[in-house]
Amino acid sequence: MTSQNIPSIQPLPKLVANQIAAGEVVERPASVIKELLENSLDAKADSIEIDIEQGGVALMRVRDNGFGIRSDELLLALSRHSTSKIRALDDLERINSLGFRGEALASIASISRLTLSSRFHSEELGHCIRLDGIDTLSAPEPIAHAIGTTLEIRDLFYNTPARRKFLRTEKTEFSHVHETIKRLALSRFDVSFKLTHNHKTLMVFKMAPHEDEQLQRVAMLCGPEFVAHVLNVNDVSGKMHLSGWITQPTYSRSQPDMQYFFVNGRIIRDKLISHAVRQAYEDVLYSGRYPSYVLYLKVEPNEVDVNVHPSKNEVRFAQSGPVHSFLVSALQKCLAQTTPSHVGPPTPSPQKSPSQGHSSSRERESSSQGPCTEKGLTSQGTFSSRKRESVMSEYPQKFPLGALGEKARVKGPKSPHKTDHPSALTIRETTQAYQALQAPLLSEELLHDIFTDDNTAPSKPIPPLGYALAQLHGVYILAENAEGLVLVDMHAAHERITYEQMKSAWQAGHLSAQVLLVPISVSVSEREADIAEQHIELFNKLGFDLSRAGPEMLVVRQVPILLMDANVPVLVRDVLADLLRFGVSPRLQENMQEILATLACHTSVRANRQLSLSEMNALLRDMEKTERSNQCNHGRPTWTQLSMKELDNLFLRGR
Repeated sequence: MTSQNIPSIQPLPKLVANQIAAGEVVERPASVIKELLENSLDAKADSIEIDIEQGGVALMRVRDNGFGIRSDELLLALSRHSTSKIRALDDLERINSLGFRGEALASIASISRLTLSSRFHSEELGHCIRLDGIDTLSAPEPIAHAIGTTLEIRDLFYNTPARRKFLRTEKTEFSHVHETIKRLALSRFDVSFKLTHNHKTLMVFKMAPHEDEQLQRVAMLCGPEFVAHVLNVNDVSGKMHLSGWITQPTYSRSQPDMQYFFVNGRIIRDKLISHAVRQAYEDVLYSGRYPSYVLYLKVEPNEVDVNVHPSKNEVRFAQSGPVHSFLVSALQKCLAQTTPSHVGPPTPSPQKSPSQGHSSSRERESSSQGPCTEKGLTSQGTFSSRKRESVMSEYPQKFPLGALGEKARVKGPKSPHKTDHPSALTIRETTQAYQALQAPLLSEELLHDIFTDDNTAPSKPIPPLGYALAQLHGVYILAENAEGLVLVDMHAAHERITYEQMKSAWQAGHLSAQVLLVPISVSVSEREADIAEQHIELFNKLGFDLSRAGPEMLVVRQVPILLMDANVPVLVRDVLADLLRFGVSPRLQENMQEILATLACHTSVRANRQLSLSEMNALLRDMEKTERSNQCNHGRPTWTQLSMKELDNLFLRGR
């Protein structure tokens, strides 16, 4: 090869350089919309209108009421690396704006027919400049224009057919545009947005300074079901502030398509953020499902690097560890409130719209007619006399009146011709009588309702899950609360209660244990025996006294008190399976929650186990005070509710 055949090094023509830069910035019409809207927001606009034609390929027009561009700076605005947002190298360490590279407009202008019109807030006239994908710019022309800026982009990629052929259908391209606007509308509630596509107005958002107005916007963008299941997040740690909304674990999706995370107002996709959210949801979310959220993290600008990717949708935190820990802690504290006492039923009823609340007692009374009103709860929240008689009629042999004397007869409604028995048994005495007769023990609260007159009942509110009525097929607890019927999956509920108890005991190092009178031998494989020997200390922390008695034999001499009723051989093998799965690395400590969940599952009440009313009520009370009790360890709901209004609709009452 001769020297004449070797190309020489020379600068690229400006147009070619701009088109190469456009390849980094402009992938499709949605990329252009993102850059233009970010410029509008940086210009302090609080009203933005977007007009789209043919998915953005034919036309994209963005109008804003920001402070505008000075007439003598319009030419400069279309030059590469020209910006008003960066002055020195130090400014890159504390970026507060969305755009800062100064190449977006130049890149867009090189692959489209661009018209830039603007009026600076202190000038009387606006000015306009046009660029037709060429390397020369004409002088700005004076025009009539409101304060702010209008950018019109026509025929995207008209001069780069190789890029244009990669565009998809109009519907697909517009869906990307819509998603881009949706993200920015979620990021700035202080800005109004209007979107028009092919001369049809599709989206109008007014400014939303208050939370209820913000939730209305979120409902329009993410759906009413999202808002019906949100939990409010608001936590601070040092100079970090996390706010926004996450959804209850039982409202999940099959893909991560409704996850919006903003750092200092910028939408980002970050592995550290995604991992923190997954870790917060790890023991409350059903396998293979994804949570939904709209979250806003504010940090010091110098603690985050936004200059990582040309599209600016990735960031790098200076201190990633504290950020990750803060996010996990804040979200776990929020998810801990998913209990019957704090939020409603974890699953929506198919007959209840998100906008409907629980019906009031007055509404329930008006929807019922005649004597049927007596079957429910009275306005004082106590059982009616008919309910008391029904409860007592179920226990004729186990509650013989002769054994307790005439003092324990059920009292009906007060009458002016009746007087109370002068020496009626107290609730505690009645409970003791039950114990003496070895009868199933009713809770004192239920006995109080049974033996108390309607007119003299205390005003103590009914608990969120109410009081147990019966057990269905040994699987579900049926209870009655102030709203109507409550259904509880007793195994799922008890599993969560036990799991939270074990987590607390593990973290505090207080897992109590019980020595077995007769040691239990467990047959295992040689590999399982080896892994057990390597983790004897872990078993000790879990409350087990376990040792190897042979090549394929283990002996258990002590178990945690919480697991006294568990099948110990099966339990030990399951824990060993977890250890084999997680290996001997530090990951084991990180996955202790899964091991504790395995232990909790073994000690929870099983299907077909008959519970007394007192046991069922005790389970309901434990659910109300246990964190995350709206779902089991695997993310399944533990209870649901049918209100009186829903039951009335089911049976067509009042129609």
